[in-house]
Amino acid sequence: MTKLELLRSKLPAHPGVHSEDNNINTAVLVLLFFFKGEYHFVFQKRVPHIRQGGEICFPGGYRRPQDATFEQTAVRETEEEMGIPAEKLTVIGQLDTLITPLGVSVNAFVGVANIINLGEVTPNRDEVDRVFSVPVSYFKKHAPQKYETLLQVHPTIVDEKTGREIVLLPARELGLPDKYTKPWGGVKHAIYVYKVEQGTIWGLTARIIIDVVNKLKDWS
Repeated sequence: MTKLELLRSKLPAHPGVHSEDNNINTAVLVLLFFFKGEYHFVFQKRVPHIRQGGEICFPGGYRRPQDATFEQTAVRETEEEMGIPAEKLTVIGQLDTLITPLGVSVNAFVGVANIINLGEVTPNRDEVDRVFSVPVSYFKKHAPQKYETLLQVHPTIVDEKTGREIVLLPARELGLPDKYTKPWGGVKHAIYVYKVEQGTIWGLTARIIIDVVNKLKDWS
C-alpha cells in the first residue's frame, strides 16, 4: 500500500465535525404538536437563575456519558425538562448541526409530542418557568428581524481584579506577524430575532426555526 493509498483509507466515508471533542456538544428537540387543526412549535421559557435564564428555547442540553447518541440526549432532556414521557415523543429526523462562534455544537432533531394539549406537559420548575406553543404558520408569515454583532479574536485579556494584561497567544515570541499581537478578525455574525406574544425568540433557537420553516415552504 502506498502512502497515498494509506491516506485514502483513513479518510472518513461520511465526514463529521472537525475537532468535535473540543466543542461543547449539545442536542435539542424541535418539538411539534398538532393543535386546533395545525402544527405548533412547543417552547419553554427558562427560569431566571440558570444557564440561558429567562430565554425562550426548545428543550435540550449537554450530552451525558450515558447517552449513546445525540438523539437520546434530545429525548432525555425533553422528558426531564418538559415532563413528556419518551413514549409520547416521536423523532422524525435530524437537522444540520449548528456550530456557534463560541465553540458549541447544536445537534437539532425534529420531534412530535403525541399529546392533545399542553395540559399534558408537566415542566420541571427548577428549570422551566413556563411552556407555550406558537403555530408554525406564524413563522411562515412573519420574517425574523436581523441584526449583526462583531466577532474578534483577542490574543490578550485584562485581569479585572489587578488590571494586568494576560497574554493568551504570545504572537511576537512565536514569530507571528505584528497584526496578531492585537485583536483581529472583525467578522460580522448575523443574529435573528422573532417577536411573539410570549416574548423574544432569538439566537440559535431562531436559526433553527428558520431552517425548519425553509424546509416547509411548500407545506400549505
